[in-house]
Amino acid sequence: MTGWKNKLYFGDNLDILRDHIADESADLIYLDPPFNSNATYNVLFAEKNGTQSRAQIAAFEDTWSWGYESEYAYQEVVSEGPKKLADLLQAMRSFLGVSDMMAYLVMMVE
Repeated sequence: MTGWKNKLYFGDNLDILRDHIADESADLIYLDPPFNSNATYNVLFAEKNGTQSRAQIAAFEDTWSWGYESEYAYQEVVSEGPKKLADLLQAMRSFLGVSDMMAYLVMMVE
């Protein structure tokens, strides 16, 4: 529907911004970024009697490693982003190499 105000979108912020939000039109974007804690977070379930269940699901992983997604994001920022940001990212890659930390930084930059 067109003309809606105060919409709340849930999902990957880059997908939402690119696919649903007109350029230069967002007033507020709330991000809860990962913090590179190197942990896997699970959702634990309780039994009907309140005791902890052995059932659980992985909610998300806050671990980073260099791979296709990191390389793609890096190339996108370097080729299409602001020049100063591209220069900084290239310098960081020169210093850190293709490492877990560089993967985390690239995704935060994007």
